[in-house]
Amino acid sequence: MKSISNLWNMNPAEDYIINQEEPFKTILLQLQVLVESTVPGVELKYKYRIPFYYLKGKPFCYLNVSPKKGYVDVGFWSSAHLSVHLDKMVTEGRKVMRSLRYHTLEDLDADVFLAVIKDAETVNHKGFWK
Repeated sequence: MKSISNLWNMNPAEDYIINQEEPFKTILLQLQVLVESTVPGVELKYKYRIPFYYLKGKPFCYLNVSPKKGYVDVGFWSSAHLSVHLDKMVTEGRKVMRSLRYHTLEDLDADVFLAVIKDAETVNHKGFWK
């Protein structure tokens, strides 16, 4: 029997998403829809063994499941330059990288997420460091 990824010829990033356990799969699928329908030109790649969006050839954000800790982490490459909803973002021992974390689909506030990715889109050209 063929795997789901072979049936639809998915890239490894899509394969990562579709093969996650619930609730992570549903959260990732919703995030994927939000990112791809909001940020024109993003490209989903598989980097560092996780789905990683690129915008105009530069890293944009990643989607990472932490099954042991029970959340999906959305990290923003240009987070040093972000200016909205910083109070909702997690740094947890990281010097520069900030992320939004979702334990359940209900945790995902689309308005907050969309505001952050739109902000990230405007500062993505500035890079990782401030």
